[in-house]
Formats: sequence, structure tokens, C-alpha cells
Amino acid sequence: MSSFATYLIGYFIFVIGLAIAAYLLHAPSQWIGVGALIFIGLGILSATQRTKPRDPPG
Repeated sequence: MSSFATYLIGYFIFVIGLAIAAYLLHAPSQWIGVGALIFIGLGILSATQRTKPRDPPG
């Protein structure tokens, strides 16, 4: 499994945990969805930046 996929799986687990915590704190469902969508987008951006191959010095 690539490091990109591993990073995204971990991030999705993190987002699911935050969504469950927000639900247990009785946050409105629409805001849980908005927050999850934002965090998933940030996770994809972060995973792309962290796993992008470095340019060789030249």
C-alpha cells in the first residue's frame, strides 16, 4: 500500500472520530457534514503534499 493511501486511511479514521464526537456532543448534523467535508479536503491536500516526490537538486 502506498504512503498516500496509508495517510488518507488514517486521516479518514480521524475525521470519522471527530464526527462521532460532534454527534455525541449534539452538534447539528449539517455542521457535522460541513466540518467532515472540510477536514477530508484538508486531508487530501496534506496527503498530496507529504507524499509528493521531491525534485532532484539540479
